[in-house]
Order: sequence, then C-alpha cells, then structure tokens
Amino acid sequence: MNYQEIIKTVDHTLLRQDATWEQIRTLCDEGVRWGTASVCIPPCHVRRAAEYLRGNLPVCTVIGFPNGYSTTAAKVFETSDAIANGADEIDMVINIGMLKERSYSGILDEIRAIKTACGEKLLKVIIETCLLTEDEKVRMCHIVSDSGADFIKTSTGFSKGGATLEDIRLFKANTAPHVSIKAAGGVRTVEDARNFLAAGASRLGSSSIARILAEKSES
Repeated sequence: MNYQEIIKTVDHTLLRQDATWEQIRTLCDEGVRWGTASVCIPPCHVRRAAEYLRGNLPVCTVIGFPNGYSTTAAKVFETSDAIANGADEIDMVINIGMLKERSYSGILDEIRAIKTACGEKLLKVIIETCLLTEDEKVRMCHIVSDSGADFIKTSTGFSKGGATLEDIRLFKANTAPHVSIKAAGGVRTVEDARNFLAAGASRLGSSSIARILAEKSES
C-alpha cells in the first residue's frame, strides 16, 4: 500500500484530557487535507467539529472512555447525545470487570443497546486487549460478532499497552467476516501501519501516523 492508501484507513485522533477546540480544529483541517478515514475526538467537541466539517469528514467519538465501567444507561445516553450532536462513528469501551466475571450476556446486551442507539452509524467495540487473557480476547471476538457491532478495536491508548500484531491476527481468526478490525495504541511508524493492515486491520487509530504518512507522500 502506498502512503495515501494507508492514510485513508486512519482515524486521526486527539483524545487527550487537555485538548482544546483550537487543537481539534487543526486536527479536522489535517484530516480533510490528508484524506483520513475520520477524526476521533472527545464527545464535548463533537457538535462544534460536525458543524465545522459540514460533512467533509466523518466525526468519530468515544463512549464510556477510557475505563468502560459506566452503566449501560449512561453509555446509551452518551451515544444518543453524540449522534444527536453529529457523530458518525462511535468507539465504545466494554465493561472489563463484567468480562472478568464472565457476565457474557451482560456485555452482549450492552453492546446491542449501544448499537441500537447508533442506528446506522458505525459502532466500534474497544476491548482493551492489554488487560485480557487470550481466552477473554477470543470470547470478545465471538460476542462482538453476535452483537451487530461493526468493528472490534484493540485499545483505548490510555491503559498499559496498545495494539499488537498477535492480537490483530487473533481477531482475524476468531471474528465473523462482517466484523472489521481497528488497531489502536502504538501505531507510530509506517512499518507499524503496514504490518497491522497486512495482519487484518482495516482501520488504524493514531495521533501521529497520519502526519508522518502525509509528510512522506509530499516529499
């Protein structure tokens, strides 16, 4: 894949707690100029970003972020609010404690409720792989496959680890064909991006890789 083809898979991301509107606006400008898949931003900036972008680039935001232990009702409200404000894509964090307790039906019900709130908008399910056993990752592949969600995503980028090639391959081997894969956390070089895409990811979440790719494509 050439640089521009890779850029089209990137959710250009800024989720720092201290992110300002000026920084979000710059992110939006970069995303439009470079042709990224979306901008992924905090919920508080969604309405302003959607109004600013006017449909020129999808707006992605996060729900239950980064810990995932909000109630289902709170996550559904967050999702509905984000969609009403103009979000095109939702990246939700699962309740990891619920997974550890093997409350699989509870996780499935929560994802389905959030997908209902999303309607036709894309839903990506963040499972925070660095906190899970291999068996738990496989279980989540099956749950996401049954949930109606569109993507399974590795990481928030706010825990102790991010995406690994092994996890992307595990997702590819254990999710249904209709579930796409997003690698996030630690996608920092062109080699990283190419390797994750070759392993089975179709979307990359990163705060830096789009800029690197754009600079290389323009050089």
